[in-house]
Amino acid sequence: MAKQETHDHRGRKVKILATLGPASRSPEMIAKLLRAGVDAFRVNMSHGDHATHAETIANVRAAEKDFGRPIAILCDLQGPKLRVGQFKEGRAVLRHGSHFTLDRNPEPGDENRVCLPHPELFGVLQKGQRLLVDDGKIRLRVTRAGDDEILCTAEVGGVISDRKGVNVPDAVVPIPALTEKDRRDLSFAVEHGADWIALSFVQRPEDVAEARRLIGGNGALMAKIEKPAAVERIEEIIELSDGIMVARGDLGVELNPEEVPPIQKAVVGATRRSGKPVVVATQMLESMIESPAPTRAEVSDVANAVYDGADAVMLSAETASGAWPVEAVTIMDRIAYQVERDPGYRRQVNYAEVLPDNTTADALARASAQIAETLAIAGIIVFTGSGSTARRVARERPGAPMLVLTPSPKIARKMALLWGAHAVHTKDIGSFEEMIAKGKRMALRHGFGSAGSKLIALAGVPFGTPGSTNLLHVVTLSGDELKRHSAD
Repeated sequence: MAKQETHDHRGRKVKILATLGPASRSPEMIAKLLRAGVDAFRVNMSHGDHATHAETIANVRAAEKDFGRPIAILCDLQGPKLRVGQFKEGRAVLRHGSHFTLDRNPEPGDENRVCLPHPELFGVLQKGQRLLVDDGKIRLRVTRAGDDEILCTAEVGGVISDRKGVNVPDAVVPIPALTEKDRRDLSFAVEHGADWIALSFVQRPEDVAEARRLIGGNGALMAKIEKPAAVERIEEIIELSDGIMVARGDLGVELNPEEVPPIQKAVVGATRRSGKPVVVATQMLESMIESPAPTRAEVSDVANAVYDGADAVMLSAETASGAWPVEAVTIMDRIAYQVERDPGYRRQVNYAEVLPDNTTADALARASAQIAETLAIAGIIVFTGSGSTARRVARERPGAPMLVLTPSPKIARKMALLWGAHAVHTKDIGSFEEMIAKGKRMALRHGFGSAGSKLIALAGVPFGTPGSTNLLHVVTLSGDELKRHSAD
């Protein structure tokens, strides 16, 4: 494939994370999705085998070279799945209001009972708590819970069949977030250089701590918020994570539908205040799995996530297995582009009050955003080794786009999920003069301004020392520099 001319930043600040699957993991489709606007790819470890995932990751890395742009790969762990056992006829019909028992008897079930092969649940469920089967299509209310049986009333009946999933929204389930499969998948993700690893079934901060210990320094950890218990301890979970994903699909099963939007806003706001990336995920353009156009409600859903200042919005089955993967990305790109050009966008995206920490780096990050509001700034150039200065600037949601220059290819890829960041892997700088020259050169190369444009440069002195950001400089691009760039 010929090298693509995609050096310029995309012109939008929110990022697009697309799931790869049977409909999209070929080199040709990955290239089409990148051209349509994808910034990062998700590999769903719930489906497929390691050989297929390895091929998918290799295809993304090949496309990264062709496009000359760092691309993040996020491996999403499946997490534990609670399921009922099997039925004599493969299924049974539960009548509304009927009694139904979940027990530890491995014999096939019927309309009166079925095995629940998760002994840990029998010790924690209490009278009045809910059990949701098959994504909430069947709703059971516990009337009596013992060590061997859980007697329920079917508040919403229907057809229940073999191995359907069970959600327990009202209790913290005493099982670890990482299964043996997850541990194998996590090792695979680390071995294959995943930039982000997403942890499912997070209920407590301890779940995140365990995953972080296993990852070590190999990749960033994203906690998925899909359980009500996680929402209750969100600040602690954010503190232990590198990023947060609001998984509305599972949240919508375990909560009443009207509870999900305010929780989404609260989690996005809390994560933004931490300066860590937050992804809004699942069911964003769900109808585009089969339709070439979204519903107006879906367009509004995506737009609201952009207005809230989410770092990224995610496509799941729309790109993994849907009939219109490129069109779904194109629509999402257009929605984000339009929202960010709304005159009211700047006011709405800054609804969450972000207070800087008492550090020089935070003070300069805030100053860069304020200068960008006062002057016509074409871009904020951030020189960083760890990515921490870029996160501080992004936390301020400045009006100008950010050019992140880093000597670390891992950090450059990680930035593909950070709001407003266009990352470039380049050699480190050694002097103030080199900083200015390289900053201007890279800004012109990547579409940040033209002759007369003002840029802000942020760096740390001494150069090459992580965490030493202490310098802010405003520079102006000259006509001579533009001519030299054009001649290169």
